[in-house]
Order: sequence, then structure tokens, then C-alpha cells
Amino acid sequence: MIKRPTGRFFIMPTTKDFLSTLAPLSDAARAPAMRAYMRDQFPFLGIPTPARREALKPLIRDFKGAPSAELIGVASELWQFPEREYQYAALDLMAAHWKQFESADLPELLAFVLRKSWWDSVDGMAGIIGDVLRFNHHEMDAALKHDNFWMRRIALLHQLGWRGKTDEMRLFRYSLALGHENEFFIQKAIGWALRDYARHAPHNVALFISENKTALSKLSIREAGKHLSPGG
Repeated sequence: MIKRPTGRFFIMPTTKDFLSTLAPLSDAARAPAMRAYMRDQFPFLGIPTPARREALKPLIRDFKGAPSAELIGVASELWQFPEREYQYAALDLMAAHWKQFESADLPELLAFVLRKSWWDSVDGMAGIIGDVLRFNHHEMDAALKHDNFWMRRIALLHQLGWRGKTDEMRLFRYSLALGHENEFFIQKAIGWALRDYARHAPHNVALFISENKTALSKLSIREAGKHLSPGG
């Protein structure tokens, strides 16, 4: 049982509640196409995102005020199931209650990045981690140097949407540090991070690209410059 800030106690939903909510929505006819879209990395129940989120909304809402350990515990249990919708449910749960996490929770949150990794779950975690960081960069220098490229992708993407709060020099430094890599998901992330910041500081990004053409991949440059005018 969990005590809300109001002082009232209530029974927290469990992983079984998530399973019993999603199972009836399974659609075997949809599942193969969803699996194929993810390059056959994971099996699927065949539940569209809007239907999944609508069905789980009451359960996720009931975690308001829950300790971060409870959120991580349920998310970890969901993460263990093979069908991808359970990882999406875990991401939805953590994203809805990101304000209940603190910097001390970052190591456990980052651990999700290394389990059943693919761009969909990693990018979902990047958004959650970016919110939890609240405009600081705790653990990100270590993530940049991690052996796993998905963790390095987190370091590149953690400032997405920060606009004027973006640490520009850090963004440029991270981009150059990984600019030599041949990994597609790293090259793409560099371009994405730069393109996102270019909405706030187009001239600075254009100048950075111009001065570092030999240090960045063609893919990164192409992605970064998608919405830049020729003059920056």
C-alpha cells in the first residue's frame, strides 16, 4: 500500500494489472507488420500505440506520488516480458511520472538503456533521462565514453528540446567526440541533436558544421542541416 500526499492509503497497481489490461487488446493480425517495422528485433502483441495508452491511462495515473523505487520496480518487471508493448508500457509509466525521480535514480534509469536495446526504447529513455536531469548533465560524460553505443546515443540526445537551456559547448564537444564513429545510430543522433538545437541557434549550428566538415560524417551533416538556410 502507498500513502498519497493527502494522507490516504491506496493499493498500487501491479505488473499483473498491466498484463491483464493489455492481453485482451492483442491482435495477431497486426503483430507481424509491427515486428517487421522493428526489423524483427522483438515480438509484438499487435496493439496500436493510441489503444495501448488509452487502456493503460487509469493504471499509470494511479502511480502519482509513488516512490521512484516503485516506479522502477514495476517498469523493470514489464521490461522482462518479450512483447515490445510491455517495454512501451514501462516507458509510458516512467515518462508520466518523471518528476518523481531524482538524480540518484539515474544509474537505474540508465540500466534500461542496456536491456533489449533498439532505437525505440533508447530514444524513449533519452526523453525520460533528459527530463530527470532538469538541465544538468549528471552521468552524461560517463555515458559518452561507455562501451555500448546506445549509451553514447543517450549522451548525445539528452538535451533534446532544451532550446536556450542547452549547453552549446557540451553539445558540440560531444558531437566531435563521436563524429568519427561509423555506427549509423550515432551518426544519426549527432545530426538529430544538432538539428534540434538549430531551431534555437541556427547560426551557431551552421558555423559549427562549416568549421567541422571533416570531423563529422556526411549523414550527421545532412541531418543537422535539414532546416538550415544556406547562410545559416
